Amino acid sequence: MTSQMRALSVHLLTATGAVFAMLAMLAAVEQKWALMFVWLVVAFGVDGIDGPLARKYDVKNNAPQFDGVLLDLIIDYLTYVFIPAFALFKSGLMDGWTGWFAIIVITFTSAMYFADTRMKTKDNSFSGFPGCWNMLVLVIFAIEPSFWVSLTLVTVLAIAMFVPLKFVHPVRTERWRAVTLPMALGWTFFAGWAAWVDFHPQAWALWGLVVTSLYLTFAGIAQQIIYDFGKAAR
Repeated sequence: MTSQMRALSVHLLTATGAVFAMLAMLAAVEQKWALMFVWLVVAFGVDGIDGPLARKYDVKNNAPQFDGVLLDLIIDYLTYVFIPAFALFKSGLMDGWTGWFAIIVITFTSAMYFADTRMKTKDNSFSGFPGCWNMLVLVIFAIEPSFWVSLTLVTVLAIAMFVPLKFVHPVRTERWRAVTLPMALGWTFFAGWAAWVDFHPQAWALWGLVVTSLYLTFAGIAQQIIYDFGKAAR
């Protein structure tokens, strides 16, 4: 297989995310939430491997006719933002005005964030919460907190998209990658398990989902405090 064909195959792999997004949306319309999240977790897995493959096969030079970054952003908006927001609204986990508030805030702020040219930092982390609403909504489905807790989480993370806080990229952020990558794989496993058993997983799976979610949320901020702010204080 030529270099051009390998690079093109990576674009084709990325594009399968659109198919998984459609399958997830069809499940969401029928309120088959577990099936919807199974497809979203599959799309999450594809998103985790297509980036390294794109860099390995140098898609920018070997398949420049397709913009892989744009393709990835389109699919990410569907699977990370649009479909999870729809599910949160239609599921009844956030009733009344809180549901309307959530879908408006999530979709609007994420559209602005995805278009922000400053979203990546020099160490390949994200500047601000990277709009991974699929992860938050799945945790809400699994734990079912009160709608006030859900409302608080949505509000705080929406604000966090536009403040100078770091959030790790599980693959590209080199610092602590030996821990971050297994945590991301663990989250994928626990999330898939929770969806597979229709959000009635054993306690160990719920704790695993919570622990991995907390790590992925706060690891970048911890790095910022320990290294960046510490360096500035010297």
